[in-house]
Amino acid sequence: MRSIVILLAFALLTSLSVNAQDLINDAKKIEELPDMPFLPDPLVFMNQTGQQVDVDNELLWEAKRDRIKSQYQYWVSGSLPPAPDKIYPEVLSERRENGVLIRTVIIRFGPDRKAQITVELMIPPLEGKLPVFMTQWNHRGWAQVAVRRGYIGCVYAGADAKDDTKNYSDIFSEYDFATLMKRAWGSHRVVDYLYTLPQVDTDKIALTGHSRNGKQSLMAAAFDDRIAAVVSSSGGTGGESLFRFTDERFDTESVEEITRKFPYWFHPRLRLFSGREHKLPVDQNSLMALIAPRGLMLSSAITEHQGNPWAIEKAYKSVKKVYQLLDKEENIAINLRGGRHATAARDIEDFIDFFDYVFGRSHIAPSNKLFYDYSFEKWKTLSGVSLNVDDFPIVSDKDSKQIESALDRENRLKIQEQLKKLLGEEPAGVFNTSTLSWAHRKSEDDYLGDVIGEPKWEGMKKMLIRPYNSMGDYLWANLYLPSNVEIEHESVKGKYPLVVFLHEYSYPTGYRRRITPLLKKFTAQGFAVLAFDMIGFGTRIDEAGLFYNRYPNWSLMGKMVADTRNVINDAVERIEFVDSNQVYLCGYSLGGTVALFTAALDARVKGVAVASSFGSFRNTDPAIEGNKHYSHLHGLIPKLGFFESNEDRIPIDFDDVLKSIAPRPLYIESPALDRHHPRAHVEKMVRPVLKLYKDLGYDHNIEFRQSQTYDQFTGAMMDDMIQWMKELK
Repeated sequence: MRSIVILLAFALLTSLSVNAQDLINDAKKIEELPDMPFLPDPLVFMNQTGQQVDVDNELLWEAKRDRIKSQYQYWVSGSLPPAPDKIYPEVLSERRENGVLIRTVIIRFGPDRKAQITVELMIPPLEGKLPVFMTQWNHRGWAQVAVRRGYIGCVYAGADAKDDTKNYSDIFSEYDFATLMKRAWGSHRVVDYLYTLPQVDTDKIALTGHSRNGKQSLMAAAFDDRIAAVVSSSGGTGGESLFRFTDERFDTESVEEITRKFPYWFHPRLRLFSGREHKLPVDQNSLMALIAPRGLMLSSAITEHQGNPWAIEKAYKSVKKVYQLLDKEENIAINLRGGRHATAARDIEDFIDFFDYVFGRSHIAPSNKLFYDYSFEKWKTLSGVSLNVDDFPIVSDKDSKQIESALDRENRLKIQEQLKKLLGEEPAGVFNTSTLSWAHRKSEDDYLGDVIGEPKWEGMKKMLIRPYNSMGDYLWANLYLPSNVEIEHESVKGKYPLVVFLHEYSYPTGYRRRITPLLKKFTAQGFAVLAFDMIGFGTRIDEAGLFYNRYPNWSLMGKMVADTRNVINDAVERIEFVDSNQVYLCGYSLGGTVALFTAALDARVKGVAVASSFGSFRNTDPAIEGNKHYSHLHGLIPKLGFFESNEDRIPIDFDDVLKSIAPRPLYIESPALDRHHPRAHVEKMVRPVLKLYKDLGYDHNIEFRQSQTYDQFTGAMMDDMIQWMKELK
């Protein structure tokens, strides 16, 4: 692993002017950092003797704040200079427009006054000191709305549209701040100027920005206590979302992607954490905690492609603890709006409503609606389930080996029964009887599907399965067909092998965002591909919020498996052009896990292909999320939470699941550097399964690959998987 990181450090030199040896040393430092698969707790402090101390008073919090600032500047943003002793503002122009004074100012500062930042002020004709709505040059329209609300509009040249901070690194060469921190520090100089104006209420300076400007707004507020309130709008990775929860399995902008596409936004050291995000000593919740107890709103669209609403809620809950410590819980808010990345006037009005509330100008409190308000403790109360783990025998490696070379019907049924118990009590249900045919396909989507968007490519053939011709329990799906499919009299000719694709932890977009290459490749090889959003994702976000209130003894994973089995049933029984003898499951990350569980329970599945989908339930490695991933973080299999510290009593593991699929075709891709599913754990699960296939005379039916990368689903992986499936036809 160390060699991989060092090579990455050298790769940075191709695009950034940084010292190679420094990056190599930093890569070595990362090796020594502790593994933190969960968020760094802002209210836990490591003292000088290495003891962990709970931050339970303001004095300790100030010490922790200093530590966060130091670590964040070193690993993420780069260091920023101290404030200049003096600024030199010069008014370039003034005019009045409908009574509003519009003033353009250039502020000079630093050595020989070489540094500057341009500001446009819009001062409404009102008496007394006024609050300030501050934002970047390209958000002038936002400031216009704020002026209507009695704010001084203030836009500054720290954005792509106009950036006066570009040469700050040359002027302040002792400091290594990256672009976003340079722009944030430039906004501090604007605050210096605002403090000199008699019209400004310096206790009510608000800052906001969108996308990359949302990122810099958080940095600016975190490092300048004079900014009294801030809204980060759709900042995504490096904004209100979290580095730990933006890797490939979440289908958002990963650390690798953002530092590759925009290497100048953050310090080059951040790129060294690609695939190793759990090594970061700070995360965005740490940065946002620095803003407490001042006003902070996290705003993002629930279905935007680069956001992760699930992670944003995690950040909100983490930072909220700091506000509670400081007795200012009302000053933190979350606003997961409808739509995608773009904003509208309605959103800016919401931001100003929040500023008004924090500044005491209004009593309209933010609603702070949560979509993923699950906790293991809440589930235990709702379900009333209680397990005595002592009732479960310890499972040793010896016990596991007893059935590795033989899987008779009795053992298979035992595995299936244990899996069903783990997934919870599935309520009785009935099959769907609506018509499913090419003639009854739909051509339109609902508003949410339209907002998220659909895969498209030239020659695409798609059958929309919607209300009145749904699948399973009123499920919507899309069925993609080969471009050369023959259709006669509104009927598809011939039979096609079916692949059911199950997606990753792509909370805002479901299966849609990055599936197009996979769909194109599968259909080009003559497969029909059926894809749908699993509960809690994409068009089904709202459906999961009260799931455990409605089904306290079931599980989200159980529902996902039941939906997949229903889809298989409907495809086989109700779609005439599906070859019922060739139904395959394909899944990445979460989707792969669902695929394995489904195949273990449903003999109609001919073959399964998964990537980055499992480790071991019985693993106790503190460097990974482990079973808390299922029981605490995502609420997928709550019952696993009872086995914390007693993992060796969990009655079933992934080797059992894989064995129950044997001897059907099974393709496993498990990247060797996957931090979520460490290589040794995966190999321990797969080794007896490989032996079982060999003993049964079906070793040709199993393929186990370990690409030399971290948790990814690359084009090459897709190609290999599809080629394997093609050979099964």
